[in-house]
Amino acid sequence: MVERKNTIFVRMGKKLNKEGEKITTTPEECEALRKAFSGQHGVEEKSLLEILVKCNLADLTTFRKNSPYIFLDDGYCFEKWDPFHMKSLEIEFLHFQRAVIQRTMHPWERDALLVRKSLEENPPLYNLLIELACTRTSDEFLGARKAFQCLYSESVEEFVAVRVEGFKRRLLVALVSTYRYEGMRIDEGAIKSECQKLGIAIKTDQNNEIEKDDEVLRILTTRSKHHLKTIHKCYKEAYDSNLEEDLDGIQILRDTVNCLCAPPIYFSKILNTAMSVCPSEQEIEALTRVIVTRTDVDMKDIAAEFNRKYGAPLIERIEAAALGNYRDFLVALVKRGMAN
Repeated sequence: MVERKNTIFVRMGKKLNKEGEKITTTPEECEALRKAFSGQHGVEEKSLLEILVKCNLADLTTFRKNSPYIFLDDGYCFEKWDPFHMKSLEIEFLHFQRAVIQRTMHPWERDALLVRKSLEENPPLYNLLIELACTRTSDEFLGARKAFQCLYSESVEEFVAVRVEGFKRRLLVALVSTYRYEGMRIDEGAIKSECQKLGIAIKTDQNNEIEKDDEVLRILTTRSKHHLKTIHKCYKEAYDSNLEEDLDGIQILRDTVNCLCAPPIYFSKILNTAMSVCPSEQEIEALTRVIVTRTDVDMKDIAAEFNRKYGAPLIERIEAAALGNYRDFLVALVKRGMAN
């Protein structure tokens, strides 16, 4: 595609386009308008309102002709919206709407909808299902399971079981079924024994045989989070490496350990990926999900981990990546979470 150059002329102090029509917008305003349309995380609504209501037909013609990555000129007698860009823009307008809806929705309903989404996406979002089952309290996820039955007339367990096979089915069904002890009591003897069992299973694993180890499955799907965090610390001391690092080849187990033992590490990684260059639509949606669902839980810890790991304040990254009302809403939620 041949790039067009600005076609603005000045006659007797008046700005005209190449057709001789009077234009009222400045090149800076046209550039601001292009930027308002170009986000991956939202749309700059304020600029759109201020500039579009000022534009006359000649201004809009000039804008279309000077925006070849938004409008196509493939032999038409007019500048045609690029269908892909138009579809992308429709999605960008929805980001703020979705964030507001998720924020005002009952947590049980919100998580029930996310459970269904996790396995209906292509490819399935196993990490999302693990996130829901492992970062909520036992009562919170029990509520989501009740809401799921009310909404879909089936249990979460059967929904998962008919859509997943093999080791993934065994792990995921167990994770969504368990009602973990939430207290602080632990068994020191069991901690040492189970740390050793995990170490042996991981260090001697060949060809992902760990997926067949019933003890690994039992420990991860039944023990309390406090118990598992103590095992995590014990493993680090015994093997001089983190448990999730040694599970690097088995992402589903790594996500399980991170969500149970170190949620801020898991969520900060999700946020960084969502604000990277050219994220997928699923990754962009995760930005909304994490900030909306963790604002009143552990946002201060997530923001601290994000800053430590990626060397930039979370709020600054959001302000650089997102636009408009969507950006302002996310920033306000993060600030609220950090103040708690």
